[in-house]
Amino acid sequence: MKTLEIIGFKRANLDSASLNEIRDSGNVPCVVYGPGIPEQVHFYSPAILFRDLIYTPDVHLVELNIEGTIIKAVLKEAQYHPVSEVLLHADFMAYTEDKAIKFEIPVRIEGSSPGLAKGGKLEFKTRRLKVKGLAGNLPDYIKADISNLDLGKSLKVGEIQAEGFEILTSPNVSIVTIGIPRALRGKKGE
Repeated sequence: MKTLEIIGFKRANLDSASLNEIRDSGNVPCVVYGPGIPEQVHFYSPAILFRDLIYTPDVHLVELNIEGTIIKAVLKEAQYHPVSEVLLHADFMAYTEDKAIKFEIPVRIEGSSPGLAKGGKLEFKTRRLKVKGLAGNLPDYIKADISNLDLGKSLKVGEIQAEGFEILTSPNVSIVTIGIPRALRGKKGE
């Protein structure tokens, strides 16, 4: 899994006027908490540094550099403006290499489905799976092989192999289904 660096600067004032000032200057107010951090650290970071972290289907570990203090973390939550969708706030959770973390990993489809070749439609049901494991063992994505899926069939979470980490999403949840288009529904019984 890739690691991105986010440079931050501590902030002392937590009032809304200070937060608006930070946002108006092109920065994002942030907080980091978790193992190895005695109390939450409030900081801000240039909004441009979040582009490769948030506006991508990939997931990343984060190395926060807050005025020279390095903290390994994951993005736990991001809050956006309801209209403009501008990033308003980011919460990071620190982690240590020896303790498992919970994370959402994207699913990547692989293989050729016989159902798609017959005119079926690939329908995503779940694009990310919740997993738990050591940060060093978490993959960039989880492979979902659709090579055996025919028309009307689904690939469930329980069919996915996980090595070095545990999948927390229910094994009964469908990842993808090969939908049967309306034009083919009458022909299926022939």
